[in-house]
Amino acid sequence: MYLYIWRAVYCSWPEECLKAVKPAVMNEIYCIYRNDIGIAFQWKRDIVKNNFGKLQIVFRDMGFYLSPDEVTDFYHCVKNARQFERCAECRHNREYRSILLRTPADKVDLAVNIDELYQIEDLIEGTLFQIKLDGYLNQICDN
Repeated sequence: MYLYIWRAVYCSWPEECLKAVKPAVMNEIYCIYRNDIGIAFQWKRDIVKNNFGKLQIVFRDMGFYLSPDEVTDFYHCVKNARQFERCAECRHNREYRSILLRTPADKVDLAVNIDELYQIEDLIEGTLFQIKLDGYLNQICDN
């Protein structure tokens, strides 16, 4: 399964990567949001089964299978980690992973640099926005 997730992410990134992976893999997922660091998606097999309760967020070779509430919790963790960005910048090395990012998984924290933190924040913000937009549009269409 991890290889399958990795291929889905790999296929969604730069143009030169698209030729290396079979396009059929992207047919297995519904992309919610993506950026340079990762992708948020739902498996189409879950959507067919009306299982909208979980989505996959994958970045930096890691995948998190989260509920929308857990994605919101993750967003708060990112916001809290931004308090330490000044410490990262004082090192004059933007690639130094000096920020500890808590995750929704109780026993998993990530060491990230300032650029990764901003990209993860964008990935999660974009995912939350798209989830809310989809919910709003579905509500309008139901009426």
